[in-house]
Amino acid sequence: MQNIKNIIFDYGNVIFSIDFKLAQRGFKNLGITQAEVFFGHLQQNAIFDAFDRGDITAAQFRDRIREVASNPTLTDEQIDAAWNSMLLGIAEGNHELLLQLKSKYRTFLMSNINDIHYSHIMNYLWHEFNMQGNNHLFEKTYYSHLVGKRKPDVAFFQQILDENNLRPEETLFIDDSPQHLLGAQKLGIHTFLMKAPDTLQAFFKRERLI
Repeated sequence: MQNIKNIIFDYGNVIFSIDFKLAQRGFKNLGITQAEVFFGHLQQNAIFDAFDRGDITAAQFRDRIREVASNPTLTDEQIDAAWNSMLLGIAEGNHELLLQLKSKYRTFLMSNINDIHYSHIMNYLWHEFNMQGNNHLFEKTYYSHLVGKRKPDVAFFQQILDENNLRPEETLFIDDSPQHLLGAQKLGIHTFLMKAPDTLQAFFKRERLI
């Protein structure tokens, strides 16, 4: 990869490890049938897209889960526990790598996320790393539920390019979801699909970008 000056990072399964199957199992335990169709890596019910964009509140999301599960007695805590079960944590060395990269490139975080996951992760970062969020690791962070857009919307990528005066041919976007790369590719942004067992640290060493 030549002439890369800017890097846009996805969060889930690029920086922060997640397991979609755990959320599916959690939803099954709540009484949702066909949980794999309801929510997954490559497809999901429209309720998740709306929650990611901030179009609905956490309370409205939980009510929708109760409706799909046909169980109005489910508590907020039960729903949050099932939904957050997919959030595993951050591999040792990732934060240090991001700080190293920030000294060499203009770096940005672009995450499809929602209010429940955001709150859980912010608490995790504080308790595990004594960090108040991710802002110090990047030039700027973009969380979908706060921006009102989600990947792979071209407008989301365009906003980052425009607000930061980035040239797409000098920009690399790293994500674990192939469908999310499409929006970036339409604008001429370089992309890399992160697939297990590959890691962020291995990628940058292999590509000699650090």
